[in-house]
Amino acid sequence: MKREERRQAIMDLLVAARAVDLDDLAERFAVSKMTIHRDLDDLEQAGLLRKVRGGATIEAGTQFESDFRIRALQDSDAKTRMARAALDLVEPGMTVMVNDGSMAALLGASLAEKAPLTVITNNAAVIEPLKDMARITLIALGGIFSAKFNGFFGLVTENALSRLRADLAFISAPAVSGLQAFHMDDAVIRAKRAMMLAAGRSVLLVNHRRFGRSALHALADLSEFQAIITDAAPDPEDRAALDRAGIPLTIAKHSDR
Repeated sequence: MKREERRQAIMDLLVAARAVDLDDLAERFAVSKMTIHRDLDDLEQAGLLRKVRGGATIEAGTQFESDFRIRALQDSDAKTRMARAALDLVEPGMTVMVNDGSMAALLGASLAEKAPLTVITNNAAVIEPLKDMARITLIALGGIFSAKFNGFFGLVTENALSRLRADLAFISAPAVSGLQAFHMDDAVIRAKRAMMLAAGRSVLLVNHRRFGRSALHALADLSEFQAIITDAAPDPEDRAALDRAGIPLTIAKHSDR
């Protein structure tokens, strides 16, 4: 197997299992551990994974979030259910902001169902499907493009948001710890905060796996969101903290329920 084929196979395994073991990889591909180390080093340098003791993971860490292309392949059922729950909050005629992220991308692609709408976004995966949609007024935020997050960020983005106003802002986060949401990238944080400030109501979208985790930067107190949508119940301790604080949590239902 060629080097690039092996590295693609490693990423395929990570998408399926979220973590891989170095010894298992060496045995699977019949190469030395040092070869696997080099593969993982190069993939980490490209921002596709995070090396951990004895292997690698694509789970978010304090300073790491996996590439958008990887996240887009994960948890499709959970993301779809969360998008449907979020869509229930949208009414025709609204102005809606949608931030970066693969979860938000699914929601953005569904917004045409609630047309007419004005949609404001820095998410390239939302801009593409909506740009030709009838009865959708699309405001695509400029800025510095980040391939890792598949979106636009920086002063241009933030300045544009400071001059806009929306009814709803859909904000996603890779980590929630206690009563705070976190993100590992300060430019992404600033864009999300600017959306929240520009919206009448803010809705947090977060996978239940991301509860009980922190990242480098605090994004917001959970009390700043008027709704929090997740795909399954978090651990009892995390749920109890939300209940004690009186913060409502919506668990997106399966379609057959």
